[in-house]
Order: sequence, then structure tokens, then C-alpha cells
Amino acid sequence: MSTQGGTSAPFLLMAVASAVLMGTIGVISKYVGLSAETLTFYRLGFGAALMLGYLLLVGQARLLLIWPSWRVLANGALLAAFIVCYVQAMLYTSMANAIMMVYLSPVAASVVAHFLLGERLSSAGVGLILLALFGFAMMMEFQLSFDSAGDATGMAYAALAMLAYAGFILMNRIMPARVHAYTRCWYQLLAGALCMLPLMWQQGESIASAQWGWLLLAGLLPGFLAILFAVIALRELPAATFGTLAYMEPIAVVTFGWVLFGEALNTLQLSGCALIMGAGVAQALLNQRRERTARALLAQNARCRQKATAESA
Repeated sequence: MSTQGGTSAPFLLMAVASAVLMGTIGVISKYVGLSAETLTFYRLGFGAALMLGYLLLVGQARLLLIWPSWRVLANGALLAAFIVCYVQAMLYTSMANAIMMVYLSPVAASVVAHFLLGERLSSAGVGLILLALFGFAMMMEFQLSFDSAGDATGMAYAALAMLAYAGFILMNRIMPARVHAYTRCWYQLLAGALCMLPLMWQQGESIASAQWGWLLLAGLLPGFLAILFAVIALRELPAATFGTLAYMEPIAVVTFGWVLFGEALNTLQLSGCALIMGAGVAQALLNQRRERTARALLAQNARCRQKATAESA
């Protein structure tokens, strides 16, 4: 259900806040001084604990007594894989390179959905995919060489993060409708944290008191508040509106990288960022139009069946 008029303003702000808070994980990863495995575990683990506390506070903890399905748990593993690879990528290459590679995930998901889920790509959809790929080529300044071995490693991790996130997107499309959004979110956070637990233990890191502060922030900002705001906003805003506002995340990440770490982009790279984000926004709007057309067709078919039933009675 979408809100009408000025009442949508708080939910628009929540959607923007969710996107910006998601982008803070890059800043935290650079300041915390811990491995990607440890940071990912605490982001997901603290996020799950805070989500549980919120549900207890609002009297909805009963939602967690429902079996979420194996697909939800598998998606938690994909979420963990995405986060740990994304954090690793930002430890080796620039935040802008990492986030723009990740935001090719909807492109990859659309291609897979075309072949496996029967979601046929229109000519406009194909054009937007090519536009996003061209934007990425601009980000790479039309060359496959890297300034350092670290950049190459970082982009390899970013590619893995992109594939994991594309899988996360596709898995969300086939989730059981009976599973509440809060149930799905909590079990995904919990499953992801449990997947990271042995990898975190393997690091054997000692955590200083200052680092605990950063880990708590990772659980609070991108781990809990960003997800809570997203769930609330999605209940009230059209999917395309939320999907468009989600592109505030790469803008925030590029801005954080520039302001805090001096990771400036040249004109060609900034133009590439704009193409990738523009293609993503257009894809969200195209999906909304396709869904609206499908709903109208279903409603028309239902009316035709009712009319035929009435005439035969």
C-alpha cells in the first residue's frame, strides 16, 4: 500500500536514510581495523540482536516463531557472502569502484531472471543493461589494467560481491508470500551471522575497546536501522520509488570516499557513475510499469470471468 499526498514524506526520508546508512559500512570498514570476516559477523549478529529487541519492544516477537523456509536461510548465507566480499573489496580498492561494481547486481539479476525465471527482457531493458555496462566501462576508463595488484584484488572481491547480491535479489523474488518482512529480515541476519561465525573465529583477532564501538555502529547503522527503515518504507511506498531512492547509497559511498579518504573521481568516472545510477533508476521505473500492466490485465481477466459466469447463470 502506498501513501497519498504529503503523508508519504516521512517514508521518503526513511528510504533515503536507509540508503545512506547502508553506505556507512565502507567508512566503518576502513576505520575499525579488523578483518572483513569479523566486521561482517558483528554487523549481522548485532543487527539480529537489535532487531530482536525492537520486535520485543513493539510486541511482535511472535513473528519469529514462524518457520521462515530454507530459502530465507539460504538468502542469509548469500547476504553474508555479499557483505564480506564487499568489505574485502573496499579494503583493497576505492569505495567508488566497489559500490559501482555491486550496483551492477540488478543487471546480472535481470539477465539470469530472463533465462531462468521467465521474466522476459524488453528491448528497453536490454538497452538499459548495455547502458549500465557502458557506464562501468567509463568507471574503468575503458581499460582492463589496474594501478596496482591491490586494485585488481579489490575488483575481484567486488565482482564476487556483485554475484552474491544478484543471487540475493533473485532469491527474494521467490520467497514464500506468507513470510512477514520482519521474520525474513531477522532470520537472514541470524543465518548470515552463523555462517560467518567459524570464519570470524578462524581470524583469532583480539578486539580493542575502541574497535567495539565501531562494531556496535556497524550493527546499529547498516545492520539494524537501515534495514528497519527499508522495511517500513517499503510498506508505504511503491517499489519503483523505493528502488529509485536506493541509488542514494552509491552517491553516499562515493561522497564518503571523496570527503573522508580523498578518493576523488575524474570527469569520465563521474559520468560513468551517473550512467550506472541512471540505468538503475530507469529499470526500477520500467519494472513498475510492467507490474502495473500485469495487474491491470489480471483485473480485466477477472472481470471477464465474472461477466461470463453471470451470463451463464
